[in-house]
Amino acid sequence: MATNKTDKVLNVPTLRFPGFTEEWQKSALGDICTVQMCKRIFAHQTSEVGDVPFYKIGTIGGIPDSYISKELFDEYRCKYNYPQQGEVMITCAGTVGKAIPFDGADSYFQDSNIVWLSNPTDKINNKFLYYIISRVDWSRLNSTTITRIYNDDLRKLGISYPNRTEQKKIADFLSLLDDRIALQSKLIEDLKKLKSAIRANIFQRLKNAPTHTKSGAELLLYEQPTKYIVEDYEYSSDKTQTPVLTANKSLILGYTSENFGVYDKGNCIILDDFTLDMKFITFPFKVKSSAIKILTTKCGVNLRFIFEQLQWMGLTPLGHNRHYISMVEPMQFYCPSIEVQRNIAQLLDKADDKLRNELQLLELLIKQKSFLLSAMFI
Repeated sequence: MATNKTDKVLNVPTLRFPGFTEEWQKSALGDICTVQMCKRIFAHQTSEVGDVPFYKIGTIGGIPDSYISKELFDEYRCKYNYPQQGEVMITCAGTVGKAIPFDGADSYFQDSNIVWLSNPTDKINNKFLYYIISRVDWSRLNSTTITRIYNDDLRKLGISYPNRTEQKKIADFLSLLDDRIALQSKLIEDLKKLKSAIRANIFQRLKNAPTHTKSGAELLLYEQPTKYIVEDYEYSSDKTQTPVLTANKSLILGYTSENFGVYDKGNCIILDDFTLDMKFITFPFKVKSSAIKILTTKCGVNLRFIFEQLQWMGLTPLGHNRHYISMVEPMQFYCPSIEVQRNIAQLLDKADDKLRNELQLLELLIKQKSFLLSAMFI
C-alpha cells in the first residue's frame, strides 16, 4: 500500500503503469458478479464418446473423458444458465480454486463442482477478474485444509480494482506474459519429443545393425540404498543442503542438513525397483525409499549410454514386485564400441542441456508472473 502527503494509506498496488494515480475501489465479488452453474447432468446422460465434451473438476482445462449429446446440450444451453465467452470458471472441489476463462467452445460443466462468475456489469474486465481470482489463497477462507469453495465464499470475497482503462492495461500485459509462458511450455514439449525421436532412431539403427549385446548383469553394478536413506523427513527448502531424491517425476523431495550417509561416488542411475522409474544423477544426494537401487556400470561401459537405452526400452512394471534382478539384469543391451557409446551419450546429453536451459527460462517466467501478480494487485 502507498501513502499520500497526509500519510493516509491508499488503496493502490505497489507497482503500476505510469499515468494511473486514482485509488482502487473495494467491493465484495458478489456485488459485481453472480455465481452460476450448469444444470445437473446425470451419469446415464454421459458417454465415453459423443458430440459435446462434459468437463468435471479433474478434466476442465485438459482432455475430457465424458461427453453428452448435441441434442441435450442445445436444450440445456437454451433453457438454463450457461457461461458467456471470457467469463471466469472456478473449480470448487478437488483441486479448489483453479480458474479458467471460458473459451466459448461448445462444452458443458459439472454442476456445483464447477461454477462461473456471471459478469453483466461494466465495472470489471473479465480478463482482469481472471487474474484476481488466480491469485486468491483459498485456504485462508475457512481452514488450511479447505476441500470446497462454497458460493458464499465467492460472493463475500473482497476485491479491489481500478478503472476500466487500467484494468485493460494490466490484463493485456499479463496476457502477453501468459502467451510467452505457453509458448515456452510448447517449446519444451517439442524438444522432449525431438530428443525422444533422436534416441529412438539411434537405438533402432543399433538394433538393425550387427551390434554385440550383453546382459544387464554383465554391464551394471547395483547398490542397495540403506546407508543413504534420510532419517529426518522434515525437509528444508535450502538448496545449499543435500537433496533427498525419489526416482519418480518429482525427483527432489526436499533438502536435508544431514551430512552423513550421503552418496557422493559420482554419476549414477537411481531406479525405483517397483515402478521402474529412473533418473540419471550427477550430484551428491540422499534418498527416502529403500526401494531405490543405485546403478553404476562396469569398466568399459558408458553409464549415460545405458541410461538412454533403458529409457528407449520403455520398461513396464509387472505388478507390485521388485524388478531389477528379475527383469533388468537378464535383459540384453546393445553394446557398440566405447567410443560409439560415448558419442551417443554426448549427443543426447546436449539435448538434455538444451531442455534444462529452456526449463530454467520457463521457471523464471513463472516466477516473474508470480511477482507481478503480487505487486500489481491488492
